[in-house]
Amino acid sequence: MASRVSLKAKGKNSKSSKASEERSASQCLKEWSTWAMKRAKVVTHYGFIPLVIIIGMNSEPKPHLSQLLSPV
Repeated sequence: MASRVSLKAKGKNSKSSKASEERSASQCLKEWSTWAMKRAKVVTHYGFIPLVIIIGMNSEPKPHLSQLLSPV
């Protein structure tokens, strides 16, 4: 489970709090992009073959499903 990023400042100096906010924002962006890429990989993995079948069935001439799935 991913760790949560706190946006609260932990210090007396306002400059360090701004730096920690920037670091936490960049950390959030990094975690979000990693999460998005993992999901995109799963969607691509399971969606590619159905997409090819759907595109093949909508082309001219209209083949039957058995013709699309046969290797010949």
